[in-house]
This record gives sequence, structure tokens and C-alpha cells, in this order.
Amino acid sequence: MNPILTALLLTLTAGAATGLGGALILFKKKLSSNFLAAALGLSAGVMIFISLAELYPEAQKTIGNAFPGISGAVSVLTAFFSGMGIITLIDFLIPEYENPHEASGLTLDTENAATDMISRTGHEGKAALHKLGVMSAIAIAVHNFPEGMATFIGALNDPQMGAGITFAIAVHNIPEGIAVAIPIYYATKSRGKALLYATLSGLTEPVGAAICYGVTALTGIRIDSGGAAFPLILAAVAGIMIYISLDELLPTAEKYGKHHIAIAGVVAGMALMGISLLIL
Repeated sequence: MNPILTALLLTLTAGAATGLGGALILFKKKLSSNFLAAALGLSAGVMIFISLAELYPEAQKTIGNAFPGISGAVSVLTAFFSGMGIITLIDFLIPEYENPHEASGLTLDTENAATDMISRTGHEGKAALHKLGVMSAIAIAVHNFPEGMATFIGALNDPQMGAGITFAIAVHNIPEGIAVAIPIYYATKSRGKALLYATLSGLTEPVGAAICYGVTALTGIRIDSGGAAFPLILAAVAGIMIYISLDELLPTAEKYGKHHIAIAGVVAGMALMGISLLIL
């Protein structure tokens, strides 16, 4: 299959996982908090391992071939923290009360979260829930642009690496879909609307990938291993994924489950990626 098409399909798969999260919460009244904590920890472990064991070392190696010495190493390090800066800026621009990564106020038990809010506040509660769902969808959509670019670039240069990134981002997109679907469903009583909002919030990932490809095609900047910008892009992607793991995945895993379950998920994710790299 064409490498570009493969990368786009993997990015679409990762983004579509928000729709899966919306579907899960609509057809299952309660999800295991410990299971979600382990899954989020697993996703963080995969992202951290790929970033530190694959992306960053590859960036250093590649830049060393073109620019040996301290200048190349400094450039890669700067790109790494620039990637973190991009995600930090996005978080800064989105108010905390509208950012599902910061404080959605929802739990996985839909009956105790959304229905209780409606019972206490009536019509105003439904309006507030609807607004929360819409703003959560917008916030998640904004976050998913750089995630889609990271998935696309990783998959374009190494399908195995791309598959690992896709898996990690897909796992962490599931609770994002939940965060959107719960308030929309209980505000509108429409399963279709809840699923639609959850799904659309994740489709900005393939849009981000398409924009990334389009810009590089127009400017002539190569994002594959033969391009001069390749090592800097790899380092930036590593920074983005480390930030997502530390700022979003691990805190959420700690919130929903026991500490040791979340950490066990992290270790399992690292082991999974390490073994897969040895085998494949």
C-alpha cells in the first residue's frame, strides 16, 4: 500500500477512537475505572517508550550525520521542547473549565454524574450539560490537530512506529469520546447526536494529517527520512507525545483508578513496545 495512504488510514483509526468512546458510554451504563486507568497508563507507557527509545535517538542520529557536533544536538533538543511548547500553548488558550484534559467534572458512572446534575437544576442543567459537551468537543478537536500530525509523520517514516503511536493515541481518545458523549446524551436524550459529536471531535486528527501533508507538498519541505527537517520533526513529535503522557494520560489514570494500577499500565505499555521492537 502507498505509504502516504497507510499513514492517513492509521491517523483516521486513531481519531475514530473518540467515536468508540462515545458508543461505549451509550450502550454500557458503567465502565470499570480501574480498567480505564490501566488502559490510559498503557497508552502513556507506549508513548513515552516510543519517544525516548525511538524518536529522540533517531533524531539525534540523523542530525548528527548532517550537522555533527554540538549545533545538531542543540537543534534536536530545541525541537523537542518546542513540541512541548506547542501543546502547552494549546492548553493555555483553552479555559480550564472547557478543557476536558483539565477538569470535566464527569465520572465514568453516567447515572451519578449527568443525571444528578439535571435532577438538581432542571432545564438549566440540560443547557449547561449541552454547552459542556460542545465545548469539550471543540477543545478535543483542537488538541487532536497536532496529535494527528504526530501520528501521520511517525507512520509515514516507519509503519511499525506509526502503528504504536496509533494504538497509544487511540486508547487515550476513548475517554475523550466519553467526555463529549455523556453531557450531549443526557442534555438531548439523543444517542445519535452524542455519537456524532464524539466522532467529529476526533476527525480533526486525519484533517491535521492532511494539512501537514498539504503544507509540505506546497512548500517542498520533506517530512520523510530524506528531508533536512526530518530529525527536528521527529524530536518535536517526541516532545508532543511526552507532554500528552505527563499532562493528560497519567493524571487522568490516577484520577480514575488506583495508583499502582496506572503505573502497572505504564510498565506494561513500555514492555509491549520494547518486545514488539525486538520481534518485528
